[in-house]
Amino acid sequence: MNGHLRTITLAIFFILTSLVNTGCADTIKEPSVAGSFYPAGEKELRETVGTFLSNAKTMPQKGTLLALISPHAGYRYSGQVAAYGYKQLQIQNREVRRVVLIGQSHHEAFRGASVFTTGRFKTPLGNVRIDEQSAKKLLNENAGVKYYPHAFAKEHSLEVQLPFLQSVLGEFTIIPILIGSPTRSTYDHIVSELTAMIDEKTLIIASTDLSHYHGYQQATDMDRRIIAAIERLSVQNASELLADGKSEMCGSVPVMIAMEVAKRHGANLGTLFTYANSGDVTGDRDRVVGYASMGLFRSPYTDDEKKELLRIARDAIREHATRGRTIEVEIKNPKLNADGAVFVTIKKQGLLRGCIGHVQAVMPLYQSVIKNAIAASSSDPRFPPLKEEELKDVEIEISILSHLQKLKDIKDIQIGTHGLVIRKGYQSGLLLPQVPVEQGWDRDAFLKHICVKAGLPEYAWKDSELYTFTAEIIK
Repeated sequence: MNGHLRTITLAIFFILTSLVNTGCADTIKEPSVAGSFYPAGEKELRETVGTFLSNAKTMPQKGTLLALISPHAGYRYSGQVAAYGYKQLQIQNREVRRVVLIGQSHHEAFRGASVFTTGRFKTPLGNVRIDEQSAKKLLNENAGVKYYPHAFAKEHSLEVQLPFLQSVLGEFTIIPILIGSPTRSTYDHIVSELTAMIDEKTLIIASTDLSHYHGYQQATDMDRRIIAAIERLSVQNASELLADGKSEMCGSVPVMIAMEVAKRHGANLGTLFTYANSGDVTGDRDRVVGYASMGLFRSPYTDDEKKELLRIARDAIREHATRGRTIEVEIKNPKLNADGAVFVTIKKQGLLRGCIGHVQAVMPLYQSVIKNAIAASSSDPRFPPLKEEELKDVEIEISILSHLQKLKDIKDIQIGTHGLVIRKGYQSGLLLPQVPVEQGWDRDAFLKHICVKAGLPEYAWKDSELYTFTAEIIK
């Protein structure tokens, strides 16, 4: 009998081992900082988070919240700041069922990034299931994105977000990502894969604190600079500030990834919900840590904003045509200050009179309008510079471009929705979405004309790189 029991026991052991090895067993990631960063008891934790949320002010809705930037210190220090972001999530008129959590590893040094791909994360408020299928899609050996669960063993940056999420959302899954020492390939891969998998029910949360251990005023100055860059959605400006030591973020790469992905899904507004530092809590202002709660939104342009952009373009053209000068304007609207890619088209009596723009968002939207309005009126090689007497007869059209998406199948081109960019070697060309509609082209004609625009043979698209984009057209 003992022999039979021993055989059965061994069989069960091997079955369970097999389940663990194949990922079928339900792995539970135990909390690392319950009882230190936040209360370990369910009742106390629920009440603590509830109080933070009650004290957070509700802000006017600014569009669709695509990403949150949230601090990750102990709740005593940054819990109230974090609550502001989760308060905005709570009042959003959208259903969030999946959250991408991105943080920087604080305890383990490793190359690339680690994605926790299986099981659940546990907090005193219950377990949160991982979206295993999506998490595993992120894995890529060449990019250094792997399943390295040991990186999460002591990590707090993602864990402290969970009780807030559990308090404001219903059922949801997570994709937990920790950044180690990423290569450019790591960064590009994660941005690309997240861009492809994000949908209307997915939210990104980048976990970061700001400046570390400076005096109160210096910390505030450093933090305001990086906050302004994030409000403008300028990855370039934020990177420069960090590289120059003018600002600090311990979760800089997670924030950059969140900004990149959000922009590719139409984010055009960064908003600060609240800011504080540890000196505001403890009273010790000698060595403080900065905290900010921010949101990245996709916000439709209002009629007033469209009119303002058209006014800026017309004023820029008039000033340059009459006086040879570039206008100077002060713009307070954060949406118009956010980096944007713009083409300005000028028509005279219905005929093209100039069209120049930026494919990439490299400067604030209003500045891009000014620069390209002047260029379209004076530097389009197809036309002479616009004269003062022509001003009364011109019409202005502004196209705000989305991020370029590499085209996989020409059948995906939608006439009237997609613009096209072609690249082959040193040659490239762009046609805006409205062009094939105005010209009455079908898809084949659109492809031929984009080749001609780039100075290529009509069928060069077959072995060239093609990209699509959409545009918000203001006229």
